[in-house]
Amino acid sequence: MTELLDAVAAQHFPHPPATVEAVEAFEHRMGWRLDPDLRAFYTRFDGARLFRGSNAPYQLLPLAEVRRARVVMSQADTDAAGPSDWYALCQLQDSNYVLLDVGQQTHGRYPLRDGYREGFPDPYYCPVIARSFAEFLAGALASGGRSFWLKALEDQGQ
Repeated sequence: MTELLDAVAAQHFPHPPATVEAVEAFEHRMGWRLDPDLRAFYTRFDGARLFRGSNAPYQLLPLAEVRRARVVMSQADTDAAGPSDWYALCQLQDSNYVLLDVGQQTHGRYPLRDGYREGFPDPYYCPVIARSFAEFLAGALASGGRSFWLKALEDQGQ
């Protein structure tokens, strides 16, 4: 994770770090804890724009802007509007999002989903695209600013 964060610092547009108090307040407000990858990111940067400075293709949201995906994408905080455990973590250039799924963990890490607006909240159209934030960040940094998971989804027939 350190190498990925160093790359963000050297080649992209990170925000100043979140304070320990801000992280604790976020976790208390949300009712779940950041996993180790997310904690490393947010204690180093409280959000970041990857690639171009303005209209960046990946905008990793500051803690204060991380909200339930159903509120961000459906403007309703009800079960009919989407799962309560999906959170908008990264805004994409095309008005879609990358979603953090805190309802499941693998090896202590939360998976990330494609927050395809037109298919939200159907899990078929919002599949898991990375098993962890580190995996997502590595893919994003290597993508040249493109949604790196789309080719794999097309190959799978989604």
